[in-house]
Amino acid sequence: MRSSAVYDAIILGAGAAGMMAAAVAGRNGRRVLLADHADAPGKKILISGGGRCNFTNLRAGPGNYLSANPHFARSALARYTAADFLELVERYGIAWHEKTLGQLFCDGSAKQIVAMLLDQCAQGGVELSLGHAAREIGHADGVFTLALGARTVSAPKLVIATGGPSIPKMGATGFAYDVARRFGLKVVEPRPALVPLTLGGDDVLFRDLSGVATEVVACAGQGRFREAALFTHRGFSGPAILQVSSYWRHGEEVTIDFLPDRDTGWLLAEKRARPRATMRSTLGQALPDRLAEVLAERLGLAGNLADQSDKALAAVEARLTGWSFLPNGTEGFAKAEVTIGGIATDGLSQKTMEARAVPGLHFIGEGVDVTGWLGGYNFQWAWASGVACGEAL
Repeated sequence: MRSSAVYDAIILGAGAAGMMAAAVAGRNGRRVLLADHADAPGKKILISGGGRCNFTNLRAGPGNYLSANPHFARSALARYTAADFLELVERYGIAWHEKTLGQLFCDGSAKQIVAMLLDQCAQGGVELSLGHAAREIGHADGVFTLALGARTVSAPKLVIATGGPSIPKMGATGFAYDVARRFGLKVVEPRPALVPLTLGGDDVLFRDLSGVATEVVACAGQGRFREAALFTHRGFSGPAILQVSSYWRHGEEVTIDFLPDRDTGWLLAEKRARPRATMRSTLGQALPDRLAEVLAERLGLAGNLADQSDKALAAVEARLTGWSFLPNGTEGFAKAEVTIGGIATDGLSQKTMEARAVPGLHFIGEGVDVTGWLGGYNFQWAWASGVACGEAL
């Protein structure tokens, strides 16, 4: 015989968004059950930022997110900002630092963030259930009922905070999408985001540069980012490439400006200043040696700069500032930091994250079609959507 329990709200997914929503609802006097099929909470938090958790970004705003509805995230992000989360971090005495571009990290360990969220949940009397997957979700007379291990639990509010399928080795699945579809909500095609790109065809040569990194401006679709690019044995990665991967679609090109600090005409100036220099040695002044060698080889200009016409050198400049690659794919959900796409926002309230057609059913965090840039933006969406939902439970 199964035991049963009744709650004000059941939250599935003890990650960033789920713990935040549970803590807020619990402190507001709700009886909350926070459940996860994993044996410990916050597993993705623990591995983020090299174990130091890039927990938010000071620049976070609606413009840093991709969604079929670019305005959907505006309300939640405005009501719970990076400064709000930072205040919570400082209240717990967690030392932090800004690494670059507004990215905030713990000085110590990501474990401090998980411990802080669990303490917030404990203050609100949140009950934690780990190691049991939710099964047999039912909905009748305004009440959600589901099986958790040997128990049957029910509540008028059900929150799905189980994330997307990125990093399946951490237990990530498409569970949120399954629940959404079952209740008639649309799902925007999920695909890997913030993920390394793979190269084939004429670009295979660049795989030989595995381990070489340099600062570039990378562009794909509407995305344009100046950060480091890293060549790998399968293609390329690094912050600039991870950023544009969210904008890239199969069959499209990625363009790279290998010399973002050089002004137009620099190569002609080099020709006049160092006419006997080779293309290889000239590129080697600004780029890693192995990359300079490969680019010079692909450019195919033999001899010294003095041997090249001004027109040819201008064409080389143009190519170096807009070198086109045609990726043949990505490294998939296994290497993706997040998932782009997800539960369509037109079926959700931007103020409460509640499904418009199913009162009491909420979706938050990565499972929703809101995807942030690299650098703490996705955590800020988790905190903000969690707070918006938690306040409404």
